[in-house]
Amino acid sequence: MEILHVSAECYPVAKAGGLGDVVGALPKYLNEAGHIAKVVMPMYRTKFLYQNDWDVVHKGNTNLGNWWFDFTIIKERHNKLGFDLYLVDINGLLDREKVYGYDDDTERFTAFQIAVLDWVSAWQHHPDVIHVHDHHTALIPFMLKNSIKYRPIAGIRTVLTIHNAQYQGWMSWAQGIFIPTYDMWQWGLLEWDKTINPLACGIKCADKVTTVSPSYLEELKYVSNGLEALFEYEKGKCYGILNGIDVKVWDPHSDEYLTHRYGLEDLEAGKAKNKMQLCDQFSLDFDKPLIGFIGRLVGEKGADLLPQAIRDSLMHIGRRMNFLILGSGFPEVEAALSALKPLSQYDYNVFIGYNEGLSHTMYAGMDFLLMPSRVEPCGLNQMYSMRYGTVPMVRRTGGLKDTVIDYGDPGGYGICYNNTSVGDITHAIWRATELYHQKDTVKRIRRQMMQLDFSWESSVQQYVDVYQAALV
Repeated sequence: MEILHVSAECYPVAKAGGLGDVVGALPKYLNEAGHIAKVVMPMYRTKFLYQNDWDVVHKGNTNLGNWWFDFTIIKERHNKLGFDLYLVDINGLLDREKVYGYDDDTERFTAFQIAVLDWVSAWQHHPDVIHVHDHHTALIPFMLKNSIKYRPIAGIRTVLTIHNAQYQGWMSWAQGIFIPTYDMWQWGLLEWDKTINPLACGIKCADKVTTVSPSYLEELKYVSNGLEALFEYEKGKCYGILNGIDVKVWDPHSDEYLTHRYGLEDLEAGKAKNKMQLCDQFSLDFDKPLIGFIGRLVGEKGADLLPQAIRDSLMHIGRRMNFLILGSGFPEVEAALSALKPLSQYDYNVFIGYNEGLSHTMYAGMDFLLMPSRVEPCGLNQMYSMRYGTVPMVRRTGGLKDTVIDYGDPGGYGICYNNTSVGDITHAIWRATELYHQKDTVKRIRRQMMQLDFSWESSVQQYVDVYQAALV
């Protein structure tokens, strides 16, 4: 079976979140399972582009409404990622350093999707399935089935994976001219709540739809930023498949980012060395439990509550723990977290920005990872932390609910709470502080977590089953 993944992100080429991690891993494991998986994405101006060798495989021209443009498809020459990687270059639209955040993102990603379909139309053979990811590529199922120019390839089956339904790619009807000429009787497939909604359109038009965890699929039926009724209506073709993690990249025994690597045989010593490195770097107290947060400093992640939760914990629980924050996001959250630094008594620090190497060291050196997410479709951070023997402290939502069991429950190994609130977060911090001093229990939990299987193998088979169902 041949699958073409179309995505705005793919690690390590360009990544803004979990979408990049998934698209950087799933195709590789599909290939290892005996299938042919390829990835096509925009040609951003990133380090990966300039540090690797490329071949031009296609040149074409097409239009975005009244604007005609040329596009080029290049292919990475040495198969470094374990799958064929193609980049689409459109001068003036995709030649940017960042993935998102531009005023013309609608034009950028619509043109990208049109170029991909024009390229696929020129293939001498066609993929069995086009697998699109999130709203940036969700118009492809509609265009494939309804645009006149793509009728020769309209039989290709499509699968849409929703990594985050909060972002839907809304377009005005004036921007509808960007979509290649289609059967006007089908305009209703584009519409949701009186506007063009690419994600809703993809849900309607894709042959199969997946979400990145079973619990998230259920949550979308009652909280999905306006698409609740649609998810309920289309539930017959929807599947919840938990993401895996790339256990070859995320392995404390061989992690290239770690100065002090370790495995089950030297777990306690390995974590202690990495914790000492963090404490030296960020002026923290090694003898106290180290609680960290890694991620975007936005409301979706509950990061806006962190400054108050940290203040309350230090005041009411006492200065019995360290906090270390890594992330960037809302300026007001960044400022509030930075404002806590002068109050530190060797028990708090923050790194504003993103640093891949530091994140690996934090997973290895922290005692606890805090994830108070309001929305977490799957969550990979909690899987990374457990892989490195770090106890996750998670709100019961989405994939966090599917992957973490509270240590007070049978077979449990994490700290769980029900609400994204300052009270729930500080109570979890108190529980973590108490647990830290139960040394034998912590050692058992660490060993238990590191042996959990969050690899892609089982998830890959579920995706294969979805592809086969789409082909049927």
